[in-house]
Amino acid sequence: MARLGDWLQPHPEGIHIPAADAWVDPSQPKARALVTHGHADHARGGHGEVWATPETLAIMEARYGPQTGRPVAYGETVRLGEVDATFVPAGHVLGSAQIVLDFRGERIVVSGDYKRRPDPTCAPFEPVPCDVFITEATFGLPVFRHPETTDEIDKLLAALRAEPDRCVLVGAYALGKAQRVIRELRGMGFDDPIYIHGALQRLCDLYVEHGVDLGELRPATGVAKKELQGRIILCPPGALNDRWSRRLPDPITAMASGWMTVRQRARQRNVELPLILSDHADWDELTRTIREIAPRELWVTHGREDALVHWCRERQIKARALELAGYDDEDD
Repeated sequence: MARLGDWLQPHPEGIHIPAADAWVDPSQPKARALVTHGHADHARGGHGEVWATPETLAIMEARYGPQTGRPVAYGETVRLGEVDATFVPAGHVLGSAQIVLDFRGERIVVSGDYKRRPDPTCAPFEPVPCDVFITEATFGLPVFRHPETTDEIDKLLAALRAEPDRCVLVGAYALGKAQRVIRELRGMGFDDPIYIHGALQRLCDLYVEHGVDLGELRPATGVAKKELQGRIILCPPGALNDRWSRRLPDPITAMASGWMTVRQRARQRNVELPLILSDHADWDELTRTIREIAPRELWVTHGREDALVHWCRERQIKARALELAGYDDEDD
């Protein structure tokens, strides 16, 4: 008797679909790659063909140069060999998708990275009933229960108001997190100019080109200290404590990441204001998603697989961990 999902072959460098002659999120160059989203641990350069949403292809071109791209819109189904592939929103970042694979009466959903919280910068996650659900587990431990987004943005604004002679410098991942922080601030009525590190400019421009209104953004480099007092400045996490940040007016150092739940991580980065703001599902959202989709089998990857596999088995849900190489924390 054939094993459920045996037409998918997990390898350290990605998931191979022989019947489609394709790979999902391969970490090495392949002739045909189906890419869930634009983060570098999922989207690599050098593939022969890239099948992805138009937004993900645009992100890959911005990062790696021209791609041999095959754009697939949300809800569109393409035939690859004997397999039907449909891209549906994952709610992670702009253009992020789950890839729904149908083959000989079985359905497997490769979710990529996803979250369930509302995000004004991307389409929301859509649950898809399936036989096998392949889930991430970046925050796959019960300790990770993210607070409300508005509470974290309130903390940021309160810090700014409390010390108007300083600035608040927020470390945020260049793709997805930086743009989300900006949009969340705008949604809370913050209309002042927001200053950004030059490394964020290209992807912020790309978001604007795809219809995400970020309001007035100004470059932070070359601006007098006095002008930056009482301002919010965004930079990549690596710039929080480097020479670039030393020219700012006594910055309140903040970091927007799901990892800010872990105090040791905040201390390691000298973060004064931890902002728990994640683009991944937390423990409750992971388990709720599994209950909602109710797959016959769960495959777990990218994170804390053991705890989620154990949770499933306690509830008589068949589950196993996939050992895929090359996935990073992304400074979530």
